[in-house]
Amino acid sequence: MSARGPSVSLKGRALRHLATREFSRAELQARLAPHVPPDAAPGELTRLLDELTAKGFINEARVAESVLYRRAGRLGNARVLHELRAKGLPEELLADAAEQLRDTELTRAREVWRKKFGQPPGDAAERARQMRFLAGRGFSAQTVRAVLAGPGDEDEDQGAA
Repeated sequence: MSARGPSVSLKGRALRHLATREFSRAELQARLAPHVPPDAAPGELTRLLDELTAKGFINEARVAESVLYRRAGRLGNARVLHELRAKGLPEELLADAAEQLRDTELTRAREVWRKKFGQPPGDAAERARQMRFLAGRGFSAQTVRAVLAGPGDEDEDQGAA
């Protein structure tokens, strides 16, 4: 028994993490690795992760959906895809997510811009500030230009994509 109470098994730790939000296999492995007991059988963590995946506790498609749902409304494609890559998701899930995001980036960027600024920039300095803000959120340069150009120019900007 440790000073902080009884020790928790690897499976208990994994389930505790999974109870809070969706975790990819790579994320969960990174979080659990420091807690593998020194006397554990080789591959114990891998077997546990395989078991949790087989039972549906770890589902990387759900992880991707969760990130898209939580983050896509406020961030551009580049930032959302970066977060998905950081979670160690497979390339096919990243490609599917990129496809979903591509169709809505201009609309999402306009909504983010409207909430933050609401009116066109008055001078070059303000325009640069608004562009930096949107670029920092992960929106492409083409999308940023389309948002600041106004609602009338979106057809020709989307055709260049």
